[in-house]
Amino acid sequence: MKASTGTIAMHNKQRFDIWDVVIRLVIILVSLACLLPFVHVIAKSFSADAFVIANKVTLWPRGFTFGAYEKIFQDKSILRSLYISIIVTALFTILGMIITIFAAYPLSRGQLKGRSLFTLIFLFPMLFSGGIIPEYMLINNLGMMDTLWALILPLAFSSFNLLIMKTSLQSGIPISLEEAARIDGANHFRILWSVVLPLSKPIMATLSLFYAAGRWNAYQDSLFYIKQNVDLRPLQLKLYYLVIQSTESFQLEASSVALSNPEVLKASCVVFATLPILCIYPFIQKYFVQGTMLGAVKE
Repeated sequence: MKASTGTIAMHNKQRFDIWDVVIRLVIILVSLACLLPFVHVIAKSFSADAFVIANKVTLWPRGFTFGAYEKIFQDKSILRSLYISIIVTALFTILGMIITIFAAYPLSRGQLKGRSLFTLIFLFPMLFSGGIIPEYMLINNLGMMDTLWALILPLAFSSFNLLIMKTSLQSGIPISLEEAARIDGANHFRILWSVVLPLSKPIMATLSLFYAAGRWNAYQDSLFYIKQNVDLRPLQLKLYYLVIQSTESFQLEASSVALSNPEVLKASCVVFATLPILCIYPFIQKYFVQGTMLGAVKE
């Protein structure tokens, strides 16, 4: 009997180990599928033109050089686009978080009458939207064409982020803390500032990353709304125009230096545009998982 039990336990342990190996292998393959293309782009950005033209660059630079990055920093239009992207992303994230917090806090409290109706109104645009043409007509009629506000205001509110923030406040902030603060004479703004926000740092960091990454990577709205004023083109729109170039040689704006192969310039610009987000992420990574889990659970 003991031998039979030991055999079954050993068989179960062996089967578990096999599945554990399979799962780890799948995770490694998926991770490599996400990582290797970016490593390839980095290798191309540091490689000489001749090796890139000959398709000899894989995961390691060939003919290591900083030439492409030197040309990027010599071109004032790309640096100006980087500055525009930073300004737009910062203002967009701050405004989006302010709107989300001030909308989610009252909707998460039971004292607000008709909060179910208000929640439905806020969530309705997540299911149904007017589309690109009505949005374009609205931006045009408001006089926001060729302005930074066309890139900030339309998408500054996210129904999805509101739902996550509302659920987090309902499940993560004890009502007893607010009642104690109210007994001490605190009003709603004081409770929000001194009680709710300090306890909501994980979810705030998570949603800030959502807003910032979404705005940083977006280029379609700037393609529609920034037509005449070239100085207001963000970096992503600059990269878009760069990627669609089909000529064998590409000359940077305001620069007299041409590259023999545009692929090197494209790769270096992609790395150049990705670095800011990669530099910010490690500082908020410790809040990210906790904030996502808080918003995913509703009591």
